[in-house]
Amino acid sequence: MVKESDFVSKLGLTRVLPTEARTLPIEVSNVNRPGMQFANYWDFFAYERPQLLGKVEMTYMSQLDESTRRERLTKYFSYPMPCIVICRGYPCFDDMLVLAAAHKVPIYSTKKETTQFELEVINYLRDYLAPRETRHGVLVNVYGTGLLITGNSGVGKSEAALELVKRGHQLVADDVVDIRRVAENRLIGESPELVRHFMEIRGVGIINIATMYGVGAVIRDKTIDMEVHLEMWQADKEYDRLGMTENYTEILGVKVPSLLLPIHPGRNLAVVLEVAARNFRQKQMGYNAAVELTRRHMERAQRMSEESEE
Repeated sequence: MVKESDFVSKLGLTRVLPTEARTLPIEVSNVNRPGMQFANYWDFFAYERPQLLGKVEMTYMSQLDESTRRERLTKYFSYPMPCIVICRGYPCFDDMLVLAAAHKVPIYSTKKETTQFELEVINYLRDYLAPRETRHGVLVNVYGTGLLITGNSGVGKSEAALELVKRGHQLVADDVVDIRRVAENRLIGESPELVRHFMEIRGVGIINIATMYGVGAVIRDKTIDMEVHLEMWQADKEYDRLGMTENYTEILGVKVPSLLLPIHPGRNLAVVLEVAARNFRQKQMGYNAAVELTRRHMERAQRMSEESEE
C-alpha cells in the first residue's frame, strides 16, 4: 500500500479524478502500459500495477470509433486497478472519466514524457515498497564503505563514530539505523528523521554533528557494505588473527560481510575501523593479504623441502 498524498507530491502529479482513499493498493514496484489491452489482447494483463497512458495509448484510443473505445474501456475497467496516470498532459476521455468514477479508480496527470516518468515512478515505488527493519547500531561512511557498527550498549559505538567523524569520515545514523532492501543484494541505511545528525555521548549529552563539524560530516543514507560487531575483550576467547575465514550476518535476507572486533583499553578503535574499511575494499578488488601471506609461506616451505632433498 502506498500513501496517496505521498504518491502525488513526490511524483508531481495532478489529480484529474481524485479518490477519497488515503492509500493506493500498489504492492509491486513496476508499471503497466495498456497498449495491448486497448488493442483487445488481454492475456498477461498486469492490472495490479499503476497504469501508464502515454502518446501511443492516447493516440490509438482517439482513433477508435466511440462504440469500440467504450467497449474496450468497459472491459479495461472491469479489472481492479490501483490508479491511472496520463502522461504528456493529454486530456482524459469523457467515457474514461465516467467508467473510472464508477469503478473508483483515481486518475492522475503529468506533463512529463512517458519514458521519463516511467523511470521515476519505478524508482519511487522500489524505494517506497522496499522491505525495512530497524537495528540498534551506528552507520558511518568510511572511505566510501558503509560500516554498520553494532554491539551492546556502552561498548563505545558512538565514541568510535565520533572519532571517525573527526578524522574526516561521515556519520549516517547513530543509535537507531533504519534499513531497507532496495535490490536483491543491496541494503540502504539511514537515520530516522527525528534524530538525524544527532549523537549521544555519555557524560557529554546530545550533540549535533552537522552544526558542530559541518554538513560535510554527515550524509543522508549509505549502502551497508559491512557489519563490525564490537564486544569487550575476553581473555579466554579465540579471536580471528589471520582473516582467512569470511563471516556473514543476514539482514533482510541479504548476507553482509561481518567482522568481530574485540575492545581493549589502549586500542585505537577508529584506526582499526579505517583499516577494516580499507581491507574490505582491497578484497573487493581481488587482493587478500592473508591469502598472499599464506601463499608466500607455502612457496618458502616448498623451496626448503626441495633444497633438503638435494
